[in-house]
Amino acid sequence: MAEFSIIDRYFKRTSNTDVSLGIGDDSAIVTPPLTQQLVICTDTLVAGRHFPLDTSAHAIGWKSVAVNLSDLAAMGAKPHSILLALSLPTVDHDWLAGFSQGLFACCDQFGVALIGGDTTQSTQLTITVTALGWIEQGQAITRAGAQVGDHICVSGQVGDAAFGLQHLGYPLQQRLDYPTPRCQLGQQLKGLASSMIDVSDGLAQDLGHILKASNVGAKLSLDQLPIDASLKKLDLRQAWQYALAGGDDYELCFTISPQNFEKLSRQQLDVPLTIIGKITQQTGLLFEYMGEISPLHVHGYQHFA
Repeated sequence: MAEFSIIDRYFKRTSNTDVSLGIGDDSAIVTPPLTQQLVICTDTLVAGRHFPLDTSAHAIGWKSVAVNLSDLAAMGAKPHSILLALSLPTVDHDWLAGFSQGLFACCDQFGVALIGGDTTQSTQLTITVTALGWIEQGQAITRAGAQVGDHICVSGQVGDAAFGLQHLGYPLQQRLDYPTPRCQLGQQLKGLASSMIDVSDGLAQDLGHILKASNVGAKLSLDQLPIDASLKKLDLRQAWQYALAGGDDYELCFTISPQNFEKLSRQQLDVPLTIIGKITQQTGLLFEYMGEISPLHVHGYQHFA
């Protein structure tokens, strides 16, 4: 089956967004809104590396979009559109149908259009999505901005996806296969959060990126980590490893002043928030449990392990 036949059959559809020219030409054309900045990110998923080989095509399609929208959410941006580069070992029509349905299910839920990309043959299934979003001039939330005294907060639960990966078939596998990008929360945090990142490689490692960029330290309360009932049944240290080092949760970790947290709490939020620590002057990340410093060594996901 020819490349353009695959595109026409599975990925080309009429867009209701403000796209001047979409799929079908050498490039897409999008007109930027006035006073907005373009936010761009990209992620690659490799079969057997970023998802189990027997993961459903629908879930792979959903996740390939969701992980990119999560990066936009971490900047406070409103998602707009995506580009898809798909490398396939063979043309499997059942797989392509499921993948495209999952991809568009995520796009539709978050108001995103597929506006272009590329399809080619390869020995390994590889999916690369580039996402575009908009944000008002100067409103982007970066990793550099955490202030001493800020709360450290996280949305939802952490450790779910890592537990699901190790316990395939259990309910938490749904959190691994179908992560929810926190797009609405990200936009609500504009003008309130001082720094932010999405939890993709493990909460401790990703929080460490904020600390390094902001040149501050943190004290994290292990007893405040929002974890699922399945993790609470485990040995404490094993549960902490899932929550702090597991990754793939795609929740938002952000810092915010106590005053701004009060303002945020008065808004209607679509996901629970938990204060899990505090930004400190002394650099580095300290863990405490029940008020006592707890020696704990965690390492997040390593892309070149």
